Amino acid sequence: MSEPISTGAAGVFGWKVLGGLAGVSGIGAGLAAYVVMTMTKPKDDKEWHVALLCTLIGSFCGGPAVVMHLGIQHWIFEPFGLMGILGICFACGLPAWLLVRSLFAYIEKRKGASIDEIIHDVKEII
Repeated sequence: MSEPISTGAAGVFGWKVLGGLAGVSGIGAGLAAYVVMTMTKPKDDKEWHVALLCTLIGSFCGGPAVVMHLGIQHWIFEPFGLMGILGICFACGLPAWLLVRSLFAYIEKRKGASIDEIIHDVKEII
């Protein structure tokens, strides 16, 4: 059994790192959503809500995943490192917006198509 002090210190350290990453990814997510919503406004409210949600999830999940993959969690303890992580979280939300908007454009273009035609189109693209 480990000592209570060392386990408690590790727990506090873990919460600080996770809390810092969550806060930075939240700012990045908000900025990414603002930029893409300003540049290309969706046609209706449903499309706007779905695109916003996907942009935020792309930043919240993709940003920390990239940070963990690159092994740069220690950047969180420096102000410039936090700005770098913020940029990564921001950049991870933009592809999510692009994918969702592309999907909506494709669905709008192929509105009357059957599922067989859509599968055939996807096979051609791949």
